[in-house]
Amino acid sequence: MPLDHHTLWADCLRVIRAEVGEQSFRTWFEPIVPVELQGKVLTIQVPSVYFYEFIEENYVEELKRALFKELGPEGRLEYSVVVDQGNAQAPARAMHLPTSRKAGPGPPAADNRFQQPQQQGYNQNGGYNRNTSAPNARHLVAGATPASAAQAAANNTLRNPFDAAKTMDRHGVPSQLNTTYTFDNYVEGDCNRLARSAGLAVANKPGTTAFNPLMVYGGVGLGKTHLVQAIGNHIKATNTDKFVLYVSAEKFTNQFIESLQRNAVQDFANFYLLVDVLILDDVQFLANKGKTQEMFFHIFNHLHQGGRQIVMTSDRPPRELSGLEDRLLSRFKWGLTADVQSPDFETRIAIIQNKALQDGMEIAPQVVEYLAHSVPTNVRELEGVLTTLLAQSVLTRRDIDLEMAKGALRHIIEEVEAEVNVDFIQKTVADFFGVPVGLLKEKTRKKEIVTARQVAMYFTKEHTNHSLKTIGYHFGGRDHATVIHSVQTVSDLVDSDRKFREQISELRKRFVQK
Repeated sequence: MPLDHHTLWADCLRVIRAEVGEQSFRTWFEPIVPVELQGKVLTIQVPSVYFYEFIEENYVEELKRALFKELGPEGRLEYSVVVDQGNAQAPARAMHLPTSRKAGPGPPAADNRFQQPQQQGYNQNGGYNRNTSAPNARHLVAGATPASAAQAAANNTLRNPFDAAKTMDRHGVPSQLNTTYTFDNYVEGDCNRLARSAGLAVANKPGTTAFNPLMVYGGVGLGKTHLVQAIGNHIKATNTDKFVLYVSAEKFTNQFIESLQRNAVQDFANFYLLVDVLILDDVQFLANKGKTQEMFFHIFNHLHQGGRQIVMTSDRPPRELSGLEDRLLSRFKWGLTADVQSPDFETRIAIIQNKALQDGMEIAPQVVEYLAHSVPTNVRELEGVLTTLLAQSVLTRRDIDLEMAKGALRHIIEEVEAEVNVDFIQKTVADFFGVPVGLLKEKTRKKEIVTARQVAMYFTKEHTNHSLKTIGYHFGGRDHATVIHSVQTVSDLVDSDRKFREQISELRKRFVQK
């Protein structure tokens, strides 16, 4: 029976799934649709240009190994990318991005990558060709001259960067980057993998990927500023001719207001038009500032058209930003929007260990785990706790132990002592059933221990905000299925056993009194 493209792609997916994480597989491979198989050439359809570029940047080797396994060394891959979804009157349009290299079983030499398309623009067949080396043109606003632009780039304080000495060129202006923010110390996890991968792609090829602009959004203290500054620092280190500038939206607004007051708007614009990589932090602060938005709109257009890179952060996705003009919001969606979320337990562990290593701190594993469980959402707050512990350790000349960690958290995390926590629940339940609290975390299957453990899990689920996975961790590293089973078992016994129901009622009073 001849091989068809659906069967071939399904076989490739089985190979790929074994190599990449489950979340990466769902995000980057499940949306791909096989289109056709002609000889040894498989065509797959991806949702967008940036999706194609991300696959090429991060998963090309996995694709090549899968093709090699299924088609042999002559296997080739082509992409079909939808550029117009079409409507009832007009069919959808797609671009085709061929590859000229054959599949291979292992890491290729530098020249053995899938060929990147070289021309940009719609072709005669209605497809779209992506340019991977856009020109670095300079576009100045009306009335600007190269001399006035160069003059505008000189003030090292950046308070009035457009009011500067004539003799200093644009590279004399500091980028306002914190050099401690790098990719090396930015801990990757499921919570930020897409944003970090996109950021690294931008840092390696600023202005030439589909991730322009790159918008990173997420809540307070989750590492957005660290990530975008890491992009800037990487570009400065690898592209010394690039003028990289980091600025907050608030500072951008204040600079613009000053330029209005000093009749220096043109100089203000000229300065920003010299930037190769503009990193604008907290773009939501431009809301309801009409004139500032208009200026940023024009700067954005000129930089983007000139192949310069734009990176932004926000506390919410573009669709939820209010007070911003529609034309500005539409441009924010031209590239990639990636979110950073609250780190999971494993990522928090890695963050603590990484921070401790940077600061020369030695923290016992049980203290690391306690901190990771106690500060579940905010990376900045977690780092603040570590800074406090370091200071206390130095001042008191004591090693950092669990008691010191709890003391530090008492002033920062209200729930540690003020509310029922896992330690209190375990101790209370163990005392009630007359069993050693340590056995709740052991693998023993004695009936009295199992019952106490299940009851403690039940109350932990009821009285804390911990996830099922975190609850299982507190009880000897058990999985979430065990926690679900324990909670259900206790619930069933409460409904069916009067004596057991009375015991649970008595225990619940102790937690309410707490």
